[in-house]
Amino acid sequence: MRRHREKSPLRHPPGNQIYRESATGLSLWEVDGRGNKSYCQNRCLLSKLFLDHKTLYYDVDPFLFYVLTLYRDDASDERAGGGHQILGYFSKEKVSALNYNLACILTLPQFQRQGVGTLMISLSYALSVREQKVGSPEKPLPDLGKLSYRAYWSYISLKLLEDYDGDLTLKELARTKGLCSEDVISTLEHLGL
Repeated sequence: MRRHREKSPLRHPPGNQIYRESATGLSLWEVDGRGNKSYCQNRCLLSKLFLDHKTLYYDVDPFLFYVLTLYRDDASDERAGGGHQILGYFSKEKVSALNYNLACILTLPQFQRQGVGTLMISLSYALSVREQKVGSPEKPLPDLGKLSYRAYWSYISLKLLEDYDGDLTLKELARTKGLCSEDVISTLEHLGL
């Protein structure tokens, strides 16, 4: 590890930092699959270790990768050497005919059940809102993905209904959070509403 760190002085993912939360040290980096092919292929190969359904790892050109990191300075973590520690990532197609806002998501095992996956799902929808689009993850969702998304959609749908004042249609209401109305409807049906 020391030899690798000496050869590679990179202390954060290549690409643009598009989100930073100074209080917690969280950052989101946008990495273009075409411009950083080797880095993105390595993210895909890492995913293959934990996701049995992961098939794509070679053709990364049509994808953007969003890498969530936690900044640690050298003094707080001498063993790791400081820098941005990867918590997980998600990818999405640059151009999606079906308005998918997420193709693959991975939270590294040591960070699961700490809200990292939910944060990445939320960030994928925030990107959809920023692009003035509605989005949905690639389907069919694996079982674990279905549970995570159902929980996220339930929370957002119930929050939308709580704040509902009667002026917007369900479709317009869902659009404010970047959700496609079909996902909101299926979630409300699942909740028996």
